[in-house]
Amino acid sequence: MQPYPTRPTSSTAVSDDWSRDDWTAFADRLLDGAMAWASPGRGRITPPGAAGGYGVDVDGLEGFARTFLLAGFRIAGERGEGVDHLIDFFSDGIRTGVDPDAPDRWVRLDEHPQAKVEAASLALILDLTRPWIWDRLDARTQDRVIAYLAPVVGDDTYPRTNWLWFRVVVQTFLRSVGGPWSADDITADLALHNSLAREDGWMSDGEERAFDHYVGWALHLYPVLWVRMSGAQELAGDRIAADVAALDRYLQDAIALVGADGSPLIQGRSLIYRFAAAAPFWAGAIAGVPSIPAGALRHAAARIVGHFAANDAPDDRDLLTMGWHSEWRALAQSYSGPASPYWAVKGLIGIALPADHPVWATPAEPLPIDGGDTLRAIAAPAWIVSATAADGIVRVVNHGTDKALPGTLVGESPLYARLGYSTATAPLLDERAWIDPLEQAVALVDADGTATHRSAIEPIGVRIDGQVGVGSSSWIAHTLAPGRSAGHGQGLAGEATPIARVTVHSVVRGPWEVRLVRVDPLEDGPDVDELTLRVGGWPVAGERVFAQTVEAAARAAAGDVTSIVRALGDEPADPRVVQRLDASPLGGFAAVPFVELDVAPGTWHALLLELTRTGAAIAELGSPTAELTGTEVAISWPDGLRTTTDLIHPRPAAPSGR
Repeated sequence: MQPYPTRPTSSTAVSDDWSRDDWTAFADRLLDGAMAWASPGRGRITPPGAAGGYGVDVDGLEGFARTFLLAGFRIAGERGEGVDHLIDFFSDGIRTGVDPDAPDRWVRLDEHPQAKVEAASLALILDLTRPWIWDRLDARTQDRVIAYLAPVVGDDTYPRTNWLWFRVVVQTFLRSVGGPWSADDITADLALHNSLAREDGWMSDGEERAFDHYVGWALHLYPVLWVRMSGAQELAGDRIAADVAALDRYLQDAIALVGADGSPLIQGRSLIYRFAAAAPFWAGAIAGVPSIPAGALRHAAARIVGHFAANDAPDDRDLLTMGWHSEWRALAQSYSGPASPYWAVKGLIGIALPADHPVWATPAEPLPIDGGDTLRAIAAPAWIVSATAADGIVRVVNHGTDKALPGTLVGESPLYARLGYSTATAPLLDERAWIDPLEQAVALVDADGTATHRSAIEPIGVRIDGQVGVGSSSWIAHTLAPGRSAGHGQGLAGEATPIARVTVHSVVRGPWEVRLVRVDPLEDGPDVDELTLRVGGWPVAGERVFAQTVEAAARAAAGDVTSIVRALGDEPADPRVVQRLDASPLGGFAAVPFVELDVAPGTWHALLLELTRTGAAIAELGSPTAELTGTEVAISWPDGLRTTTDLIHPRPAAPSGR
């Protein structure tokens, strides 16, 4: 693990930090835009757009609850002064929401499961703003709120994921106002949280290898907020220090995943929540984690939120749409509605800290990418992280995350199971991407064009070896007769046919990955000699794309981002570039370079993958070369460094966790 620099190590200026006034002005802009779409009784907020998968009634509750989060942060941060319009508006909405006869009442927890999610936001903010909202509600409304929330007690139908915190938060509030609650429920949920813990402070969002932004904006955020609720410390016991320590360790990795332009890693589901990715950094500031300066945490949050503010989120109506920058509905999950993106407001939780809180006076600190190149191995998701200061890109080479259970053969999810993700590229997400893995994929392709899938991955390991990152994984490559997905980002289910074992060994440095691929036949499997090995590079997208093939290399570019795949051996290679329309949230045109090779069973194929920005000095250095010698690969890097890495074919590691 590389230490986080506590002082600037380069001349990069910290010029994009936000003052508290900047934060509150941005929050007010979002609130004004959303509140304009309230129902007559203010119990529902439904921004314009097609109804979500759960219907307009759920959409309206979702809009109120998620906007109430932001209003609550704003009210608490001002200690209730100068925000009477927010107090009155949302108090009216609460009265209406719990009135069983109101036409814009809230969907109840026993009517639709999504209400259990939104109930946690309601309870959290009712506690946070207790002196200004809850204590001023009339007794009948208070009783109705308690009755509305009460079905959570004893409800064992909550998914065994980050949803555990929705039950804990609601019951903690109920306990504080004399409502029903269950100590057994809370004990069970906290035990479930502990069971999701993985190495180095990371959490998995369920029993699958599900590592994504939910680690930070849910599984690390809620423990920090919960323990500050009325009476929660009595329930927490001695776990508080352990939760903060886990958050602290996680943030040491998370802060290295923020691009120089403020973009978070474009990986995992629910990406329409955008700058919710800033939430764990505010959680660290609120909890007072010891390892990262508060100025760096605040600056990371500002860099992320500022990235989206500069890229049309919110739009010219001051609304958050379903998309990454501008609206692109294909990025949403099946359940997403027009108000779903407002969970992004978790990234603004810092405004709940009043103006006299020390975090606002602490000097801004640079982010890791501001201080130079970063190379890290993150054990839990089995990622090699390579960030380059010259072009500001953070890249992740993925050898262990797929949102699948170990041992299963399922479809490869573009959001989770590709071999690479970055802050400058997005996986393809058109319909074909779910059935035909291409970008950042290693697939075996038959004569009919049917490609194999990767999940479930069998991680072998990741490590830093001197000046290179090394990662390895293996899997049973299989074709799939696909069925339907649950719509939560995982790959398609379906009937799988095992084809061969594929092992990939990555040697990573700067913008480059030397990727070694080996295909081993399965006993009773098909003849792999008749298959083609396809290795796809980084996807690029924009208003225009450019493609080029030269000898054994394929190149694609969009805007200032360039992706190259090159075969490094002497074997014949067929380089190509595929272009797709409306397949990426980053632009209407997308392109993926790839190389096809004839399969040589039991031997290593060597390829180079590169991702850079045009004009960056690093892009002018040239490319690495590699020489395979038995069980080793010797790589000559453009700056003159030469490294040697073993290519012994190890057994995959057993799944980790506790």
